[in-house]
Amino acid sequence: MRNIAEFLRDAWHLARPYFTRSEERRSAWLLLLAVIALRLVLVGMEVVLSFWGNAFMTSLQEKDWRSFIDLLLTWKVTDNGILPGFCGVAVAYIVIAVYRIYLTQWLQIRWRRWMTRFFLDEWLADRAYYRISLIPPNDGGRELGIENPDQRIAEDLRAFIGDGVAGVRGILFLGIDLLSNVVSLFSFIAILWSLSGPLEVLGVSIPGYMVWVALIYAVVGTVATHYVGRPLALLNFAKQRVEADFRFSLVRLRENTEGVALYRGEDEEKRGLLVRFEALAANWWLLMQRYKMLTALTAGYGQVASVFPIVVAAPRYFAGLVPLGALTQTAGAFGQVQGAMSWFVDSYADIASWRATVERLSTFHRAIEAARAAVGQGVHPGAGGESGYALEGATLALPGGQALLEDADLVLRPGESVLVTGRSGSGKSTLFRALAGIWPFGRGAVRRPLGSTLFLPQRPYIPLGTLRHAVCYPAPPDAHGDDAVRDALASVGLAGLAGRLDDEDNWSQRLSGGEQQRLALARALLARPDWLFLDEATASLDPEAEEALYRLLHERLPGTTIVSIAHRPAVGAFHERHLVFQRGAEGPGRIVEKAAA
Repeated sequence: MRNIAEFLRDAWHLARPYFTRSEERRSAWLLLLAVIALRLVLVGMEVVLSFWGNAFMTSLQEKDWRSFIDLLLTWKVTDNGILPGFCGVAVAYIVIAVYRIYLTQWLQIRWRRWMTRFFLDEWLADRAYYRISLIPPNDGGRELGIENPDQRIAEDLRAFIGDGVAGVRGILFLGIDLLSNVVSLFSFIAILWSLSGPLEVLGVSIPGYMVWVALIYAVVGTVATHYVGRPLALLNFAKQRVEADFRFSLVRLRENTEGVALYRGEDEEKRGLLVRFEALAANWWLLMQRYKMLTALTAGYGQVASVFPIVVAAPRYFAGLVPLGALTQTAGAFGQVQGAMSWFVDSYADIASWRATVERLSTFHRAIEAARAAVGQGVHPGAGGESGYALEGATLALPGGQALLEDADLVLRPGESVLVTGRSGSGKSTLFRALAGIWPFGRGAVRRPLGSTLFLPQRPYIPLGTLRHAVCYPAPPDAHGDDAVRDALASVGLAGLAGRLDDEDNWSQRLSGGEQQRLALARALLARPDWLFLDEATASLDPEAEEALYRLLHERLPGTTIVSIAHRPAVGAFHERHLVFQRGAEGPGRIVEKAAA
C-alpha cells in the first residue's frame, strides 16, 4: 500500500471528474451543498440542545415546574438567550435528519450511475478491456490491477461512493462526517472552555483544563488505534480480491455445468472451490484477529469516555462551583469535543476498508489508461486500400514476447475465398485477430478495405437477453424484421427456435455448441458483410452440416469474401486459395501458399 499523500491524490483523482466534467455537475454541487448544509444545521441544533440540557437539568435540580414545562413544550428566556422547547427541536431535527439521508442517497445513486458509465466508457474504449484481459494474473496482472474488472465496476464503485441503503460508508459519509466533526469541534470547544474553568496543578493555573484533557485523551486513542489497525488496509485489499476469485469460480461452474457433468469433474471443481474459499477464510481469520484487537481498544475507549468527563468535572460540582445542569452540559460538551477529536478512532475500520477500495479502483483505472495509451502498439490499422486486406511487415507475438510470425506480408483480395490451415496453436487465430486490428502484441500494419466485416470465432458470443437480440447481435434487436430473422434461423437449421424470438433465456447455456455456431451463421446471413472471417466457426458441426452451411453462405452471400480457418479437408472445396501457417516448436512461423483443392 502506498503512502497517505498518494492515497489522497488517488481519491481526489477518482472523485473530481463528476463534479468538474460531468453534465450533472451543477445539480451535483447543489445536492452536495444541501447535504452539507443540513448536516451543519444538525450540528447547530446539537449546540442548542447542549444549552437546553443545561437549563432542563437545572430546572429539575431547582424543582422549577414552570421552567420544566416551558422547556419541554414551548420556549424559555434564559441568560444564554431564548431556548426553544424540546418538542419543536425534536420535530425539526427528525425532518432535517430524514432529508439529509434522502438527499445523500439521491446524490450517491446519481454519482454511482455517472461513474459506472465513465468506467465502462474508459474500459470499452479502444478495446482496453481486451488488451488488459490478455495479461494473466501470474504474469503480473494482479500487480497491474486488472483482475476481476467486474467486481471493480460493480462493487468497488459502490464502496467508493457509499450506499446509504445498505449501510456502506463511502466518500460522502466519511467526508461529510469529517467536516461536521470539525465544525462540532470548534462549536463545542468554546462551550467546554467556558464551562470547565481553570485547574491548579503544582501552583500553575491551567485555563479551560477540560479542553486539554479531551485533547490528550483523543491523541492517545488515535495513536493506539492507528498502531493496532494499520494492517487493516492491506487485509481489506486482499479480502476483496479473494472474495472476487471465489465468486468468479462459482460463476464459471454455473456457466459450464454440462462440461463438468460430462467430465464427472464434480470432485475436482469442489476441490478448486474449497481451495479458493480457504484463501478467503485465511484472510478472514487475519481480519478477525485484527478487528478483535481494534474492537477491544475502541470499545474500551468509548466506555471510558462515557464517564471520564463527569469524573474529571465532579470535583468542581461537589465543591458547589457549578450546578447539575452545568455538570451535564460540561460532560456533553466534553463528549462532543472528544468525539470530534476521536473521529479517526471511530472511523478507522471504515477508512481502512475505503482505502483498499480506492487502491483497487486507482490501479484498475491506471491499467485502463495504460492499455489505451498503447493503442498504437502491436499490429496497428493503416489507411484502407482497394486491394483488400493487407499485412505489411507484421510481427505477431504472444503476451510473453514469443514471436508467432515475423516480418510477414500478406494480401487478401476481394472476391476470392481463402482457406487458412495449420497445426493447432500455430497462430492462425492470432492472425485473424491481427487482421481485425485488435491484437496488441507485435508490430507492423494491417490495411483494411472499405466495407463491412464480420468475424465469427469458434465459440460465438451470445449476449444476455432475447433470442432476437442474440441473432441480430451486434446490430440492435430491431435492426431486422421478424420474417428475416426467422428465415435466417430456418436456413441454418434452427427453425425450431423461430417462434421464440422474444423469449429471454441464458442462450449460451441453452444451446449446444453446434446450435450456437448455427446461430452465429444466421447473423452473417442477416448482416450480409462484404468480408466474412470464419475461425473454425463450423468445427462443432458434422461434416455434412458443415458442407451444407458453406454452400448456403456462397449461395446467399455471393458478394461476400469468405476467409476461413478450418481443419477438415472437405472445406477446401469451397475456397479458391489455400494458405498454410507453418510453425515449429520454437521460433516464429511463416505463411506458405499452397495449391487450392
